[in-house]
Amino acid sequence: MKLADDEKAMRDGAEGDAVAAAMDLLIRYGEGLGAERLCDTRNVAGTMAQPSPAKEILVRQGGWNKSYAVINLDCDDDITIPKMRVPTCQLQMGFGQADAEAVKPYSPHLVELQEDGEAFYAEHGVTILATCTPYQVGNLPLRGEHCAWMESSAVVYCNSVLGARTNCEGAASTGAASLTGKIPYWGNHVPENRYGTHLVDATIPVKGFQDWGMFGYFVGGAVQEARPVIRGDWQQPDLADIKHFGAAAATSGGIELFHIPGITPEAPTIEAAFGGKPIGEPIFFGERERRAVYEELNGIGSSTDVDFILLGCPHASLDQIARLARAIEGRSLNAGTELWIMTPRALRSVADRNGYTEIIQRAGGKVLTDSCPAMSKAVPDGTRVFATDSAKQAHYLAAIMNIEAWFGTLEECVDAAVTGKWNGHLA
Repeated sequence: MKLADDEKAMRDGAEGDAVAAAMDLLIRYGEGLGAERLCDTRNVAGTMAQPSPAKEILVRQGGWNKSYAVINLDCDDDITIPKMRVPTCQLQMGFGQADAEAVKPYSPHLVELQEDGEAFYAEHGVTILATCTPYQVGNLPLRGEHCAWMESSAVVYCNSVLGARTNCEGAASTGAASLTGKIPYWGNHVPENRYGTHLVDATIPVKGFQDWGMFGYFVGGAVQEARPVIRGDWQQPDLADIKHFGAAAATSGGIELFHIPGITPEAPTIEAAFGGKPIGEPIFFGERERRAVYEELNGIGSSTDVDFILLGCPHASLDQIARLARAIEGRSLNAGTELWIMTPRALRSVADRNGYTEIIQRAGGKVLTDSCPAMSKAVPDGTRVFATDSAKQAHYLAAIMNIEAWFGTLEECVDAAVTGKWNGHLA
């Protein structure tokens, strides 16, 4: 792999042992990928401060410097981590102290470990956004900007909706990018790799949040890791719709980039989305496919007694929180049912100020931040059946926590929270 002069200097130790280890990792990583060079990045999103058993062991051995060296740099040496070279944000974590009290049971030990890690990384220049949706709370890269992001739903939004460029990175590559401002130039960083590969035609209207999620889940399953170009009949999707679509597509497949002509920035037309290349036979999404997706997402629910309602995956926008507040105002949760909505802490502050949090809490619900049940492996004690409006969580959480799942609309989820019963159906 060809290295620029500044990259050679970092490799050779001109900026210290940690930066040299980071550059060594990126060279090995890039060569494994077949990249010819590195590119500059000033936007990294990773999970450095997220607590885990492995980090706990390493922190006991040598503090957070040791944890970063081993997990984020693939380096066993005792090195001191300098401040981050480029802007870096922390994605979702475990639950913080305030929410851990509400989540119970949740280990106080994990809270303590996370607070310790958060302090270390904040001192080292990491912005603690603590969300899977950094683009909602301050990290909004420009079109064409090279990024190094983790988290599948964030990556697909970054590439597709914002037109920035990132592959789905890991803890090691983001850790190395933070200290060097470099990432291998391959995959989605390369312009010719960003053109569409498959045309997907929606032959029925895509109307509202639930439909965008089911459509995304279908598209991901149909094209897997390819780059779909989407055509159909819909009203302009909002942030929540397109966030849901991308997260679902990245869940059932491995989509990191999609194009919607006239909506996403790199696709003014279908022809532009394909880069002028021949367009193959389309894949069709019709009523039969829509029903099949709905049945798949509801295929592991048998009991209609619902213990837990989960909203906000990916983390809820302010508008989603407001919608929940309107839907639940003046009602009360069933005695045996809990309702959580997950959101970035910054948006929770705005929800507090606008009165949405108070309305939700008055009904018995909880507005929680920083994490999610799948990330923290935490659901209300005794949960056997949960319901959600998120195709991603219906797919993952049931398997992670060995519980049953129902997938439906926000209104159906609120009704289940109030009655303790699932009565959803496909409209």
